[in-house]
This record gives sequence, structure tokens and C-alpha cells, in this order.
Amino acid sequence: MSSSDIFIGETIGTAILILLGGGVCAAVTLKASKARNAGWLAITFGWGFAVLTAVYTSAPLSGAHLNPAVTLALAIKDNVWNNVATYMGGQLLGAMIGATLVWVAYYGQFQAHLTDKEIVGGPGAQATATKAVEAQEKGAGPVLGVFSTGPEIRNVVQNLATEIIGTIVLVLAILTQGLNDNGNGLGVLGALIVALVVVSIGLSLGGPTGYAINPARDLGPRIVHSLLPLPNKGGSDWSYAWIPVVGPLIGAAIAAGIYNVAFA
Repeated sequence: MSSSDIFIGETIGTAILILLGGGVCAAVTLKASKARNAGWLAITFGWGFAVLTAVYTSAPLSGAHLNPAVTLALAIKDNVWNNVATYMGGQLLGAMIGATLVWVAYYGQFQAHLTDKEIVGGPGAQATATKAVEAQEKGAGPVLGVFSTGPEIRNVVQNLATEIIGTIVLVLAILTQGLNDNGNGLGVLGALIVALVVVSIGLSLGGPTGYAINPARDLGPRIVHSLLPLPNKGGSDWSYAWIPVVGPLIGAAIAAGIYNVAFA
């Protein structure tokens, strides 16, 4: 795989991942969406199918890492670092493109949601409206969850540990059934297994933090949220943003170490 193939493949694949993954979050969250309030099952399966689609699309070009944590783990496992920056650059760019496309696809819903007094508060809103109170918090605005993750309980140690644990599960599942022998990406069954692992992590470990388990998945869309001209969008919660970046990278390094000791 050439550097250009890797960059293009990771950009396209991660854009699809975030378009479909962020898209299901938008569908469940925003007013005037037909899927509003569809719930956590819809989100977890939506992200799983997003992984499946993105892997199938990008595997022939780049091997479908789609996640800096996966790239780091494979580099540690094989002690090959040549294309790490290329992979991660494509992943971050793709995540930002995908998040922007979510905004385009749901433009009208974002406008309706973020101008609704029950959501953003203001004169005439119910003082006790939960959503209006949430919107007034300085950390996360009312639609940040469409773009990035956030904890239900803010506890740095617990939040970091949750992201580390979830990423260890993901990366071990990838490393133990891995890339196919000719290096052209995950096999057909492997892609399905990874997608189902992502669903499993979301159902079992996603409750505390929203299971980023992917630094690009969280950071790229958070940057886009901070830049988009969304009315009443609130903050991008940068004080939390390091956890879904550092946690998955730590988890990936631990998983690669476990693999090298136990499976290599």
C-alpha cells in the first residue's frame, strides 16, 4: 500500500464511519427527525453498521484502520512505524469531513432543534425544562452529543478507565483475528466481527462515557462542532476532550502489549 492509498483510504473510510455513526446520533437526538428518541439500541447498532460499511469501503486501499488507537496498536505489535502519521492524518481529516456531512444532511433539523426554547432556554421557556438547563451549562452544548462523546458522571479516573477498558477489548479483538494475510485489509468475516464487537462494547461499556474508543472519532467532530455556524450551540467541552483521545491510545498500547506477550 502506498502512502497516498493509505491516506485516501483512511480519509474516505473514516468519513463514512462518522457520517453514519454521527448520523444515527443526529437522527435520535434532533427535533423533526423521524428517528428521534429511538434510543441507545439504535445508536449502538447504527455505529456497528457504520464500522462495517466503512471497513468494507476502505479496506482495499488502506487496510481499514479508521482509528488512531488501532494504528498505534499495530505499529507496536509489528514494530513498524513508517506510515503511522499518514494513517492518523487521514483518519482525523476523514472524521472532520464526516461530521460536516452530518451537519449538511441534518441542516434543517439542527436549525429547528437549536432555536427551540425548550431546548436552548430563553424568554418564554419553562424554567424547569431539563433541556434548557443542560443547554446553559458551559461545558457541552445541547447538540455536542451528535458530534462527540461526554460522560454521564464526570470522574476523570473512571472516565479514563472506561475508555481504556473499552479500547483494550476492541484492539484485542482486532489483533487476534487481524488483517488478512496479503495485507489488503480485514477479511469479510473479520469486518463483521469487528462491527459486532463495537456493538457489544456500546451495549456493555458505552453507558458511562458514550464509548469513543477512537481518538479521531471524537476529536475531529469536536473540532467541527466548534467551527460550525450552529445557533445556540453552546460549548464544545474542551476540558473533557483529552480523555477520549488519551484513553484509547493508552488502551491500544496495553492491548498490543498483551497480544505480544500472550498471542505472539
